[in-house]
Amino acid sequence: MSSVLQLTRYLSVAALVLACGFAVANEQSLLTLEAATQKVTQDNPDLAQMLARAQAMAAIPSQEGSLPDPQISFNAMSLPVDNFNTRQVDMTQMSFGLSQAIPFPGKLALKEQAANYEAEAANLNADEVRLRLISDVKTLWWQVFYLDRALEIVASNHSLLHQFVDIARTKYEVGEGLQQDVLLAQLELSKLLDQKIGLTGLRRSTVARLNALLDQPANHPVQVSATLPLQLPEIKTENQLYQQAETARPLLASERQALNAAQTRLDFAHKDLLPDFNIEAAYGARSNMPDGTRRSDLLSLGVSMNVPIFAGSKQEKAIDQRTSELLQQRYTLQDKWNNVRAQISQTHSDYQRAQQQFVLFDTGIIPQARQTVASMLAGYQVNKVDFLNLVRSQITLFEYETQYWKAFTEAQQALAQLSADVGEDAIYE
Repeated sequence: MSSVLQLTRYLSVAALVLACGFAVANEQSLLTLEAATQKVTQDNPDLAQMLARAQAMAAIPSQEGSLPDPQISFNAMSLPVDNFNTRQVDMTQMSFGLSQAIPFPGKLALKEQAANYEAEAANLNADEVRLRLISDVKTLWWQVFYLDRALEIVASNHSLLHQFVDIARTKYEVGEGLQQDVLLAQLELSKLLDQKIGLTGLRRSTVARLNALLDQPANHPVQVSATLPLQLPEIKTENQLYQQAETARPLLASERQALNAAQTRLDFAHKDLLPDFNIEAAYGARSNMPDGTRRSDLLSLGVSMNVPIFAGSKQEKAIDQRTSELLQQRYTLQDKWNNVRAQISQTHSDYQRAQQQFVLFDTGIIPQARQTVASMLAGYQVNKVDFLNLVRSQITLFEYETQYWKAFTEAQQALAQLSADVGEDAIYE
């Protein structure tokens, strides 16, 4: 008897440990929203290639600001071709030369400055991609959350309709119900099965898109938490969000850097009308004469510069080109700013609408619909309510519960989009 008791205790402890292990494993397999956003910023290849491009752009300014490489030359000058004797002709010399091209002062600084603006724009573009990816991941994560809740509602309604079928069949068997009630309930069960198939397929495709952003196999299983705080915060006004976006949105900052680069390239085009210089120095070594008389070596110095005689078709056309590019960039910045404000207004409106719907379903519609179903069911069991109205009330409750979770999900997705539109998470009052 004692051994049986010990065995029972052992099995109980083992079952408890196994259950805890399953619970921990299940908890570890959950993909939290924070983990998803962290993973996309670490593993997404699109963001990685943008960061690599920004690093490449950061290496350009020092190249643009450096002088051209000097040139070294070696020459045999005035060498007689009949015997190649370096002592026969007085001008024969072995020459070593060095030359350095020097752009007009200020040109290199402008080229380096333009490259710096472009490098900073590339870095800001990477930040913009990061914001977009985080928003996309959050949107898909919340979509999976919604589909899980919708599938739970389908399963719950499937169980309730089974109970309705049993009640209708029992009443039909005792002669108090109609066969059409049983058939109607079975038809609604089939409709629920069709909805389940559609929701399951949509969840599969949503998970595949989420896995693609997370750099995971498309069929990698994803489970999200079913219990989350059901609270929706108040957000700032549109004008406040406009002001934040003007300084925080990487897209706008990148366009401003591109505008600065265009202005710098225009300044360089004006300065390119001025000549560049080339400084040369050469040393010619001469051999002694055949009778031993020493001949002095020769030193040559020179400065040359280009003459922009074709400025009308070259440098001035470059100025026209850079002027048009600067104008284009100004229009681009204004267009981006208009689009950002439109996005903020649209997303702000979407959140307000979803928040109001969520509160309405939570505090009014769903409690009333549940009371209606309970009242209908009680009335049907005593033959005071027909079966069709009972089923309709349950289907209506099913639709309201689905819309409740949809409103909550759309509100969360709007918050994610709004953070990306503004450029930061500080969007709450």
